[in-house]
Amino acid sequence: MSPASDTPEDRCLSVVIPAYNEIATIEQVLDRVLTAPFVGEVVVVDDGSSDGTREVLEKVDDPRIRVFFQPYNQGKGAALRRGFAEASLPFVVVQDADLEYDPAEYPNLLQPLLDDQADVVYGSRFLGGAPHRVLYFWHSIGNKVLTIASNMFTDLNLTDMETCYKAFRREVLESFTLEEDRFGIEPEITAKVAARHWRVYEVGISYAGRTYDEGKKIGWKDGVRAIYCILRYSPVGEKLVRRTGG
Repeated sequence: MSPASDTPEDRCLSVVIPAYNEIATIEQVLDRVLTAPFVGEVVVVDDGSSDGTREVLEKVDDPRIRVFFQPYNQGKGAALRRGFAEASLPFVVVQDADLEYDPAEYPNLLQPLLDDQADVVYGSRFLGGAPHRVLYFWHSIGNKVLTIASNMFTDLNLTDMETCYKAFRREVLESFTLEEDRFGIEPEITAKVAARHWRVYEVGISYAGRTYDEGKKIGWKDGVRAIYCILRYSPVGEKLVRRTGG
């Protein structure tokens, strides 16, 4: 299957977009996603936006876009759960609404799935020679620490566990129940993918990170929660929860 093809049979990808107060980029991200290869449907979950994002989404008129509105802000994890439940095509990819990640790279993410080499593909910001915006040193250190900790408990050798760009066969997402409401969903997904021995690949991607002034939302408290999630959802943590009835 060629990444350049655009017949209905090739539109095998559901793109799930969690959005919270992204008025500056929401229209642009939708335009770029719709022109990306393989995209058959776009599932947008507005997570209680109050900056005008909701009003923009209410006016969307494209047969490939379905928009769902959370009654109040519940977090990225809750928005992703809703989006995954609504996705209907064979492959599913997460696209943040802030355009830190480029939809033109979907073919790279999908290729291991299309070749039946993988069930899950992580887009790594730390592999390959693609362009990267230079930003926060301590943020990058925190990311590496969380990835190493996750690898220790999952026995994977990922380079970027916290990446937004994760592509799945839809049956992978149907094989487990997600619980985290915020950014803890990233280590939770990784732990549950590893526990079920799904085939995981990584591909290098570009990354146009943004600053906190530009709307970046993840903070140090999310890092603390991520450590908890790494422990909680690892096979060891799951056994402890079952034993204690928690």
